[in-house]
Amino acid sequence: MSQSESMESGTSMTPPRRNTSRFSLSRLEHFTWANFTLPMSTGGLALLLAEGTQGNKFPGLQTIGKIVYILDLVIFTLVASAITYRFTKYPGTLKKSIVHPTEGLFLGTSTLSLASIISGIARYGIPTSGEWLIVAYRILFWIYFAVTFMIAVGQYALLFTSARLKLADMTPAWDLPVFPFMLSGTIAAVGAGHQPPEHALPMLVAGLGAQGFGFLVSVLIYACYVHRLIQYGFPAPNSRPGMFIAVGPPAFTGLAIVGMANAYPIHYNSFGPDEITIQVLKVLATTVCIFIWFLSLWFFCIAVVANLAVWREMSFRLNWYAFIFPNVGNTIAVITIGKNLESPGLLGVGSGMTVLLVIGWILIVINHVRAVWTGQILADGKDEDFYVDEKDHRHLKKTGSDSEKQA
Repeated sequence: MSQSESMESGTSMTPPRRNTSRFSLSRLEHFTWANFTLPMSTGGLALLLAEGTQGNKFPGLQTIGKIVYILDLVIFTLVASAITYRFTKYPGTLKKSIVHPTEGLFLGTSTLSLASIISGIARYGIPTSGEWLIVAYRILFWIYFAVTFMIAVGQYALLFTSARLKLADMTPAWDLPVFPFMLSGTIAAVGAGHQPPEHALPMLVAGLGAQGFGFLVSVLIYACYVHRLIQYGFPAPNSRPGMFIAVGPPAFTGLAIVGMANAYPIHYNSFGPDEITIQVLKVLATTVCIFIWFLSLWFFCIAVVANLAVWREMSFRLNWYAFIFPNVGNTIAVITIGKNLESPGLLGVGSGMTVLLVIGWILIVINHVRAVWTGQILADGKDEDFYVDEKDHRHLKKTGSDSEKQA
């Protein structure tokens, strides 16, 4: 492959350098979908800080959550404006970003950001607004449900037919195309309790189906992921923060199932008295939540070990926000289990995890700003629009040939 062809395909390991000012708008040519990980994590943090989420509360907690939520709306608007500028200023980059083997996977972070915003409406908007916002919420839910399902189908169709993706490149980011659709269950769990029964039940049914579909697809992706870890070892150091993405599906599924059980409307008596039905659903949901939460814990521990082993070699990448968003789900799941079991110990653990996530978010944002200033990102060859060979790092397992391992 010639050097020019290599650069065009995005696989060159020696990208061209251009002298651009720190404040040059030309840097936005590399403003990728992965930048939505910032509003995604900020929105998740706002959801975590809501009084309706936390088990241990204090005066002013809801206000802090509202401030973070408003900040998330501002950040989302700025990120959406920046990426729109990129696509309009540099024709053809929209299509390339969607089909790119690395950047395309992060398309889902844009809709994950919207999931946090929509869920925040139920926590911060509906309690202080009129009937109109309840109607708007369910309209947004169904639009989100339909759009994210089409994204899940379309992106995996591209993933299955891309000749440039190999098992060695596999990271939990391959789960991102289905992640937004899966969070339809979380949106339903948070908002269905505010809806009239005739609208709440369809939301819960759709949310449960989406959550189950997303979790089962994630389990299939996990099989590829574990196979990749066994065959090639951990990813390259700068890719390892993305390992925390695997924490998300079991955690969000657990909290969503419990939330949907709590939001079941007292109206239909389809399975006998609804009061008894709800009690049974809560017991089953809590049991399932505990059952699958330990899968999140295992993936969390594996990711911690992998990242600590190379933390001196890591430089900032936008996948650092994977330290936050999946663990938001993990933390809410712990708090949810603590509430249902009336366990002060678990609620205390959830509060401690919340504090750590807030501190982590602040540190990551500081590093994000510094990375932009120093040119670590938004530069040639430094962003997700540049393909990195996951088999080209010194930590790769080199014990025999691929054919020998697969024999």
